[in-house]
Amino acid sequence: MKAAVLVQPNQPLEIEELSIAKPGPHEVLIRTAACGLCHSDLHFIEGSYPHALPAVPGHEAAGVVEAVGSEVRTVKPGDHVVSCLSAFCGHCEFCVTGRMSLCLGADTRRGAGEAPRITRPDGSMVNQMLNLSAFAEQMLIHEHACVAIDRDMPLDRAAVIGCAVTTGAGAVFNAAKLVPGETVAVIGCGGVGLAAVNAARIAGAGRVIACDPVPAKRELARVLGATDVVDALAEDAAEQVIALTRGGVDHAIEAVGRPASAELACKVLRRGGTATILGMMPLDCKVGLSAMDLLSGKKLQGSIMGGNRFPVDLPRLVDFYMRGLLDLDTIIAERIPLAAVNQGFEKMKGADSARSVIVFDQ
Repeated sequence: MKAAVLVQPNQPLEIEELSIAKPGPHEVLIRTAACGLCHSDLHFIEGSYPHALPAVPGHEAAGVVEAVGSEVRTVKPGDHVVSCLSAFCGHCEFCVTGRMSLCLGADTRRGAGEAPRITRPDGSMVNQMLNLSAFAEQMLIHEHACVAIDRDMPLDRAAVIGCAVTTGAGAVFNAAKLVPGETVAVIGCGGVGLAAVNAARIAGAGRVIACDPVPAKRELARVLGATDVVDALAEDAAEQVIALTRGGVDHAIEAVGRPASAELACKVLRRGGTATILGMMPLDCKVGLSAMDLLSGKKLQGSIMGGNRFPVDLPRLVDFYMRGLLDLDTIIAERIPLAAVNQGFEKMKGADSARSVIVFDQ
C-alpha cells in the first residue's frame, strides 16, 4: 500500500510503499476512502509533540472494512466505518465510568513482542500514530477504534467527523453541556471551531460569537450558524464579546491551541461561565483563572476529543448530516490526492481555509 511517512520532524512526508499485516483477533483491516488533514498531525510533523519515528500520521478517516479478526464483533466486511483516535479498551476505570475518551487504550495496540502492523519492504517497523495511521491506502486498527455508519453517508464527509467534528461538536454537547438559550464564543474557526459553531446552533444557543483573525473563516462561521463575528486579534476583542452579550458568554470554546486564544476564552466569560480548551497547546504552556474569576464562579476545563463516546456519538453526527442539520460541506475546503499531502499542510500553515481532505481511489 502507498502511505505518507514522517521520517524526520520538520521534513516533508515521504510517499512510500509499505506492507500491512493481517488482522489479529480484535483487529480490523480497512480500505481508506478519505482522510482529513488535522492541525494535530502538523504538531507531530513539526516536532512540537514527540513521537517514535518513522511513522505514518493521519487520524481523521473513513473507509470500508475489508477483513476482520476472529474475535471482532462490532463490524464486518463491507461495513462503512469512521475511525477515531480515542480507541478504548472497554474495561479500565475511565471506560466503565463512561469517560471513554480518557482511556489510554493500551490493550488496543500490539505488544512489544508481537509483529508490527506496518512495515517497510525490508521488514523494518513503521510506527502507527494515534492508533490509526490513516495517511495510507489501508488501516489496520483495533475494533474499538472504528464504528459502522450509514452506507448512504458520503465517506469524504464522514472522514471529518472522525476528529474535527467529534471534537468541536463534542465540546458543545458533552463537555459544555450547552443549554438552549445560552451564549457561546468559539475562538478559532478552523475545522474544529467551525464544527463547534455548527453544533452550538444545533443545540439552540442564544448567541454564537465566532472569533478568528481571518475574514474568510469568520464568513464561513456565519454560514455555519454564528450570529456575530469578532477579529480575535483585535485589541478590544474581549470587550467586543462582552458588549455583544451584556456581560460575557456562558461558554467559551478555544479551538486553536494558542496561549493567547486560551486567555481570550477566559476573559470573555460571564459570572459562572465555563471555558473549554480543545487546542493542543505547547507542552510547557499553562492556562489559568484569576482569584476574582474563581470567586465569580468561573470554570476552566480541558476536553480531549470532545469527551466523546464515539460508538454512540459518531452515528448520531452522521444522522445530523443526513437530516440536513450538520453542515460538513462548508467545513471541507478542498479534496486532494495523497501525493498532495505536503502541499495541503503548507496551505494549513497559511490559515486561510478550512479542512483539506485526502481522497483515495476506490
